[in-house]
Amino acid sequence: MANLKSFGKETTIFLRKIFSETITRRMESGEKRFDLIDILIEIKKNSSDEEIEGFKFDGDDLMAQAANFFSGGFDSSTIPIAFTLYEFALQLEIQSTLRKEILEALNDSDGEVTYNMIMSLSYLDMVMSETLRKYPSLGFLNRMAKRNYKVKKHNLIIEKDTPVYMSVLGLHYDPKYFPNPDIFNPERFNEKNKYIIPQDVYSPFERSQPKGFGLLHTKLALLKILSKYEVTPCKKTSIPVEIDPRGAMTVPLNG
Repeated sequence: MANLKSFGKETTIFLRKIFSETITRRMESGEKRFDLIDILIEIKKNSSDEEIEGFKFDGDDLMAQAANFFSGGFDSSTIPIAFTLYEFALQLEIQSTLRKEILEALNDSDGEVTYNMIMSLSYLDMVMSETLRKYPSLGFLNRMAKRNYKVKKHNLIIEKDTPVYMSVLGLHYDPKYFPNPDIFNPERFNEKNKYIIPQDVYSPFERSQPKGFGLLHTKLALLKILSKYEVTPCKKTSIPVEIDPRGAMTVPLNG
């Protein structure tokens, strides 16, 4: 085990306290909410003192599952929101175009926000696609070869059990597929252009990563913000923002 730390000391103490109180209260009351805590309680009950490869179904090992769930859900929504608002601040025309679409949709629905209404916002979908193109949730993907694989059109064999890394940022910023890749341009994903992009070149998510709920959450947040506010740069706005190409998560270096 690597014993890596994802959170600082104060955050760890806080999460440990909240998790312990929540799981104890839930076990004592017998309350069922059909959520992650219920699942962890069942695992804890059914495993008793069992241990698998150093993992105990109790204490910090169990808490880490909840912390990882929280972190993954939080980052996958907040980071795209932040980057989208950053681009809006620099390109008011794009921001205004999306605001117009949002306000018209809200007017047609008498102010009611529904799933179908959010999913019908085509320009919002284009904006989110471009955000995830320029700022994918993961900077690279890693895999392990299950068998020997001959790379097509190349004299190269990837042997079984060889780790393989694919740079998502490298693909998303390749001018062969995305001309002027440093420019934020939602029109890359309009009804005509999005079908020109080769399969697997655009990979903003891990294939096993659930993205439907995260995207809906992000779109809803942007809808709420743009329907009431205008985003502009301030003195602390870093222009341009720098991205660490070596990191697993796409986060700004100077933000």
